[in-house]
Amino acid sequence: MTDRDEIFYPPPIGQPLGITPWFRFAAFFLRPLMFAIAKRDWRGMENIPKSGPIICVSNHISYLDPLVFAHFLHDNGRAPRFLGKAELFKVPIVGTVLRGAGQVPVERESPNARQAFDHAIAFLKAEHLLGVYPEGTLTRDPALWPMKGKTGVARLAIMTKTKVVPCAQWGAQAVLAPYGRKISLFPRKTFHVWAGEPLDFSKWYGREDDPVAAGEATEYVMSALTTLLAEIRNEAPPVTRFDPANSPHPRVGNYKKSAKKNS
Repeated sequence: MTDRDEIFYPPPIGQPLGITPWFRFAAFFLRPLMFAIAKRDWRGMENIPKSGPIICVSNHISYLDPLVFAHFLHDNGRAPRFLGKAELFKVPIVGTVLRGAGQVPVERESPNARQAFDHAIAFLKAEHLLGVYPEGTLTRDPALWPMKGKTGVARLAIMTKTKVVPCAQWGAQAVLAPYGRKISLFPRKTFHVWAGEPLDFSKWYGREDDPVAAGEATEYVMSALTTLLAEIRNEAPPVTRFDPANSPHPRVGNYKKSAKKNS
């Protein structure tokens, strides 16, 4: 991408910071729904800056995660920008709302995925809060622990010198299981989202194209998420992190559905 082709986004305004009319429209309907279906356990809000560029990352355990994560960030004064899978933007009404709320579609596992990186850089230059799921898809770990992450968020943090706030979440999977369609509302669940202290990537600055540095920085992110999640769950995480590269299942998408088709 040349300077002439540089993507431009206006700086965030409003309250929460970064709100748009479509974002406000979605929040008007969805926030009461989220309050109704589950209690909230929000912690570490002081770790999310009230303004300026920041990357907030989270583990991925349910299709409900983006709503829970956006709810948490919205309650803390920021209207986040996400890079979402392109399939969602093709859904009638949903796609219109997502685009109007400033979200950007990503063609995962394709040559066009690079464009998402350019959009992410533009968001941060405009001082938005960027929400990212570093695993790139729902975790394949049988016990829903964070699996090995993709290097994109680490490379982005190193390149833009932006700090990263790890936000572990738990509880959404009890309402909507991974790749599930049946919603469980009773008994009423609790959505836990805990934000940790911002992560500093300065030791890797200037090395965003170094695979070793990107791998180290990615593990730094996933370890922080895992530690936070272990506190929420009050359980010990597995010694070895699940690596989707060593799994027979597709890297993204509903692997359970694919397995049924092939059986």
